[in-house]
Amino acid sequence: MPSLNGLPLSCEEILDRYGPLVYRMAVQGTGSAADGEDVAQEVFVSLIRSDPAFADDTHLRAWLIRATANRCKSWGRSPWRKCTVPLEPNRDTVPPPPDGSGVLEAVAALPAKYRWPVYLHYIEGYTAAEIGLLLGCPRNTVLSRLSRAREKLKDALKEEWS
Repeated sequence: MPSLNGLPLSCEEILDRYGPLVYRMAVQGTGSAADGEDVAQEVFVSLIRSDPAFADDTHLRAWLIRATANRCKSWGRSPWRKCTVPLEPNRDTVPPPPDGSGVLEAVAALPAKYRWPVYLHYIEGYTAAEIGLLLGCPRNTVLSRLSRAREKLKDALKEEWS
């Protein structure tokens, strides 16, 4: 069982506290609710199997974010995924936001190297330095990717509004 400050954490406690975060990231990373559920489940199974010890909540949260991003990358490269065809087009896609602005769709359409920094910064509230640590890249790289992502989003949304 994973431990925090030397005290074991129950699976229920971990799922209650971090399940929504991991699920949101997995759905964002895969573009599908069903695939997001699979990725989130794999992340938590990996956590239980690896049995790590964490110094604090921040370390556990960072581990889960990094593991989710890595699982989403693995999911995207999977040969199995490339050989499957959905029964109905867009059956498993996440429903659009109620305002219909298309912002979340535009973010989801970004390449992964831009999508993750945007998601972690604007949705989860991480700083560029924290995102750099989570994604394993320098702070300035994160800032560049955020800037480029904003330009891409501006262009994509400008076309939609025109």
